[in-house]
Amino acid sequence: MTIPLFDTHAHLIGDDWKKYPPKPFTEDLPVPERPPYTVTAEHLLDLMDEHDVEHACLVQRGHVYGYDNSYILDSGCKYSERLHPVVILDTQDAQTASAYREMVTKSGVVGFRMANSRPWILDTAWLSSPTAIGIWEACADLGTPMTLIVFDNQLSYVLPLIKMLARMFPELPIILDHGAMPYGISQYEVALREEKGETVIMPPPPDYGISDTIATFDDVTNIYFKITEINMERVVKAGVNAAELLRTLVDRFGSSRVMWGSDVGQSHLWNYTEKVAMAKDATGLLTDAETRAFLHDNAFAIYEKAMSRKLGSAVSRFKRAAE
Repeated sequence: MTIPLFDTHAHLIGDDWKKYPPKPFTEDLPVPERPPYTVTAEHLLDLMDEHDVEHACLVQRGHVYGYDNSYILDSGCKYSERLHPVVILDTQDAQTASAYREMVTKSGVVGFRMANSRPWILDTAWLSSPTAIGIWEACADLGTPMTLIVFDNQLSYVLPLIKMLARMFPELPIILDHGAMPYGISQYEVALREEKGETVIMPPPPDYGISDTIATFDDVTNIYFKITEINMERVVKAGVNAAELLRTLVDRFGSSRVMWGSDVGQSHLWNYTEKVAMAKDATGLLTDAETRAFLHDNAFAIYEKAMSRKLGSAVSRFKRAAE
């Protein structure tokens, strides 16, 4: 039986640079260079059709478009049944919470992604300032999950804060990109550490560094772990069996708290066919039910409410246009 997939982490990059120009997060940062490749909405849909991927979350490619979510918003509107925008906005802008509420109710947005646009600055305002808390409250009110990306240098002091926030919003699904564990460290972060003369060694099995990081979430059931190509890259380079790592995560946190994302449009060591194959191989030690939960069901359950509202909004817009 073919198991449908839900890709929770697809980065779109358009090929119309006049309509969707690259933009920095802030004016004092350089304008991003055009990546050597693009992943348009149409290209992504072709890949999804080829690999039985029913839905994909369009995670804003912040290091190309900054806070301008136009391309994923337009793509999500055009292909509303299958492509679902997850936006990045300035968490220190007092208008962001209200802007996000409008995006959800009128533009089909299904989630918010909080990210520190300057990860080399070790602070927590981007996550927990009064302005940022307003965004958490908006997500909780709207029933749209909060996604967080935590860089390796932030883990020790940000993960306890995330636990506190999860307790504040116990009904809100909180998704940790790339698992927020040592095996989620990006190649960019590896390069920065190697420039400092540091040797990057992944923690070995059977613990994989979990006890020192995400074990703090053992009893925080609204925290979820997203496994992507970044994780696959780390396990391959460390000579670790991805199936054993995923089995460990499921045994520790339960099969309902893990999900898959390709990271297409960002990670490009492997093509989409290989990304899907690696995700399926990583389920080699899971039961059929656990496999389906990881590849599809957990993500669908989290995003179902937002997707249903989005489709309702699309139908309403269509009816108004026809009148």
